[in-house]
Amino acid sequence: MADAFQRTILFWDVMRERGNQAVEHAEAGKPPVLSFRNELVMDGRTLERPCNYLLLRIIPSPDARLRVDPTKRPFIIVDPRAGHGPGIGGFKPDSQIGNALEAGHPCYFISFLPEPVPGQTLGDVAAGEAAFIERVHALHPDAKGKPCVIANCQAGWAVMALGAMHPELMGPMIIAGSPLSYWAGVKGQNPMRYSGGLLGGTWLTALANDLGNGRFDGSQLVSNFENLNPSHTYWSKSYNLYSKIDTEEKRYLEFEKWWSGFFLLNGEEIQAITDELFVGNKLSSGQIVTKEGQRIDLRNIRSPILVFASFGDNITPPQQALGWILDLYDSVDDIRSREQTIIYNLHHDIGHLGIFVSGKVARKETAEFVENIDLVDLLPPGLYELIIEPKPANSVEGDLIVGNYVTRFERRTLDDIRAFGVNDPEDDLRFATVARVSEINLGLYDMFLRPWVRAMTTEASAEALRRTSSHRAKYYMLSDLNPAMQVIKAMAETVRQNRRPVPDDNPYLKAQKQVSDQIVQSLDAWRDMRDAAYEALFMNTYGSPMLQALVGLHRPGAEARPRPVRDEAHEALVRKRIEEIKARVEEGGSLEALIRIMIHVRESGRSVDERGFQMLRRIGRERREGEQVSPDRLREILKEQVFLMELDGERALAALPKLVPTTQLRRTLVEAVQQLLDMRGTAHPNELARFSQIKRLLDLEPDPAARAKEPGDAPHRQAG
Repeated sequence: MADAFQRTILFWDVMRERGNQAVEHAEAGKPPVLSFRNELVMDGRTLERPCNYLLLRIIPSPDARLRVDPTKRPFIIVDPRAGHGPGIGGFKPDSQIGNALEAGHPCYFISFLPEPVPGQTLGDVAAGEAAFIERVHALHPDAKGKPCVIANCQAGWAVMALGAMHPELMGPMIIAGSPLSYWAGVKGQNPMRYSGGLLGGTWLTALANDLGNGRFDGSQLVSNFENLNPSHTYWSKSYNLYSKIDTEEKRYLEFEKWWSGFFLLNGEEIQAITDELFVGNKLSSGQIVTKEGQRIDLRNIRSPILVFASFGDNITPPQQALGWILDLYDSVDDIRSREQTIIYNLHHDIGHLGIFVSGKVARKETAEFVENIDLVDLLPPGLYELIIEPKPANSVEGDLIVGNYVTRFERRTLDDIRAFGVNDPEDDLRFATVARVSEINLGLYDMFLRPWVRAMTTEASAEALRRTSSHRAKYYMLSDLNPAMQVIKAMAETVRQNRRPVPDDNPYLKAQKQVSDQIVQSLDAWRDMRDAAYEALFMNTYGSPMLQALVGLHRPGAEARPRPVRDEAHEALVRKRIEEIKARVEEGGSLEALIRIMIHVRESGRSVDERGFQMLRRIGRERREGEQVSPDRLREILKEQVFLMELDGERALAALPKLVPTTQLRRTLVEAVQQLLDMRGTAHPNELARFSQIKRLLDLEPDPAARAKEPGDAPHRQAG
């Protein structure tokens, strides 16, 4: 009883400290919750199209500064405006920023301010981010590669759209926990996608904007996240602190500093997000057109795309993170024709926030992404799954493995993505009905209610609503602003001086945990019943043929999900590009020859190993016919040789003797191929046969057919 009473007092004192922390953070202007020193490089408010975004340079610690290599590509981390403030990508050492610095990369962070610039739009934000990335690129002229951009959650779709509008702007993009196909999901598992339909569309977003005097309160987005998992929101999170009050306080307050900071968006920004993306699902079908008339087509992206998602994420499940690929492409060949490289890595159970804040994820997945980012940039066009495995013990090629894990890239098809779960045509028709109903309701709101709401709203009333919201009030009420909390403070000081924790085997402590588990199970059962009811209501309402007919969808030929616009100009460019590549079949040197040989020799269907890429990089760094091969040039060579082998592999192999004319070069080349085969373990018989074919083509191995015709061989064969 003494221990339980003490833990209760200490728990409420931590709540008091949490409230004080929130108040102090708000009074300080809600700066980024980064644990790294930083300096301002660019202020988006000074741009031609002003926005509330900032470009920060991360200042390495004295130890990390020694490791930062100015010739390595810089990393840019972009946090989401999803209700909270910036900093989740670097609020502790084991983080995306920490991984980038540890690997020796210069690091930058795109932050934002609590309030948007008046009149700011998503287009202004995109223009600002483009200017930031260009500045980073200019600050590192000697870097071997364009900046890598890590985009978290909602920043992911923004960076993808930016890459579609400016294809040559950035290097590889790591899209972490980002929704891109908003209707996708699995029945019974992803209830958040039904929210738009259950609320009648986006008219409530417009109402919230008007009540906020043209600005949207981010705390309302946070409430959506918290409602998804009531057992965690209302019990587990607090119980974990209460039960581990002697050790959990620091970690809890660190996270709450970010969680308690709510930021605002302009009404036009959030309305465009809900209309065009979350309800309209227009990004993956190329239906979004900017005010300048530019269509946002994700097929225009030329940077390698690495998608990181998790099956334990109930906010952005893998189906929403990867469904855009099915929306845009008919096959992997379609992806290759666009010269696109798409990679995905799926975690088994980590939750949405764990993708960005988990130390285990940072030390494994994120660290491997960073360490192998140059290899990602060298992958030939296609669709891959990135698989991370522990480094083999006593590996003979340890110098070719970066870090503690081996990264390999397995070739995948669109069927592999479909296997995660897709909507059937009836489901797509339901979501399309939601989009139509949303437009109708928004139009009715604009006509009948909006003028009255705007007439009654002032900035004072909007600020009063924000300050009295439950999300903010719980911090203010449990801070030193409340005189009653001084009693808790005094009692907590006494408790800390006389703390009497019980051992772990205390029977009452075990009973306490059992009660907690029962509470969690009850709340989870209620959540499951609620979600099942929501899903049934959604399916029955928007599956009604009558409602579908009223919005013009229940008729022959009506398309629930519009197909991407056919790009005939691109098709003509592809045909021209094919002819240009075929014309260069006899151009190149030893590096081009090595790539052709490895493509031919490698057994079809086997994975691409990071050790092979490390060997290619090593060869690329060596002088080749008097010139140094840059990473960008090496990637272009790889892409061209892959296309050439697919288009006319027979002619490409026949040209090998011209690419490596001397015997010494040929022997060196064959030795390199042998090394690449050896590091993969026992070679497949087909690979060995193809390798022998190459050696005969380069006159490094006698042709068995020719040897059979040599004089004097016949008696020997008979004797044998």
